[in-house]
Amino acid sequence: MESQSNISEFILLGFSYDPNVQLFCFVLFLLVYVSILVGNLLVLVSIICSSLYHQPMYYFLIHLASMDICYTSSVTPKLIGDLLVKKKSISYGSCMLQVFSMHFFGGVEILILAAMAFDRYVAICKPLHYMIIMNRTRCNFLVLAAWVGGAAHSFPQLSMAILLPFCGPNELDHFFCDLFPLLKIACTDTYMAGVLVVANSGVICLVTFVVLVVSYVIILYNLRNHSAEGRRKALSTCASHIVVVVLLLVSAIFVYLRPPTTFPEDKVFAVFYTIIAPMFNPLIYTLRNREMKDTMRKVWCQSYFQRKSTNNLKKTIR
Repeated sequence: MESQSNISEFILLGFSYDPNVQLFCFVLFLLVYVSILVGNLLVLVSIICSSLYHQPMYYFLIHLASMDICYTSSVTPKLIGDLLVKKKSISYGSCMLQVFSMHFFGGVEILILAAMAFDRYVAICKPLHYMIIMNRTRCNFLVLAAWVGGAAHSFPQLSMAILLPFCGPNELDHFFCDLFPLLKIACTDTYMAGVLVVANSGVICLVTFVVLVVSYVIILYNLRNHSAEGRRKALSTCASHIVVVVLLLVSAIFVYLRPPTTFPEDKVFAVFYTIIAPMFNPLIYTLRNREMKDTMRKVWCQSYFQRKSTNNLKKTIR
């Protein structure tokens, strides 16, 4: 395919043109996006300012929270802004950037979840060798591998999108730029391009999902030898990971692992893996984690009382 396009912008059809529906979606997604930013930033600051930073699981959690912010920020602000305007347009360059950033940060996030599953496997199945296996060098390597994997996934997607010729309608039946909606309006035979998208995005999601499920089955099998308290704590941690995996990967598998076409349901499932999953991550990893809750209470309460003590001291001096 040769890249030839007389289209300088795309029109995003979004969810609905009903003003009441748009207003409801605006308020809903704005609240969700604010909660994503606040929740993940709280997780980031709490871990960095505490001793949890030196534990492998929380080290990965820092990167997961960072990816959540970057990933959802590649889609959600544009979506929120479009709900306030009549013409929901996006320039060609911004569309290509959105394709790249969404797949890059999404790919990194999926691979970090795989690294976290490996960390839990070592912690539960090989507890005596945990700190030796999961040393900081290996953790850094796993994070670097996640970034390299995200780049290896996203650059082919971007190249494919750039090479698509557009010479007819420019309306994308979605709320962000993605490969399948772009393939639908490209003025060329896109069968092979669609197969490549399925092989890239769909197979990656499926393989990662299968690997994660197998790893958690092995973990749950090994829990039978632990004490009741150990099983409860491990199950609580693994359950939170499984919820994140299901929210993110199952919805992505539905969208990408099928013949290259678009359905109205794609928008609903896209909301799950671009907005809902990043919103639930900080809730799942804090509300179900006593250690994380104690750390957040200590970090933020201590900061509050130190600031209050400083203000009282200044008043006394005056």
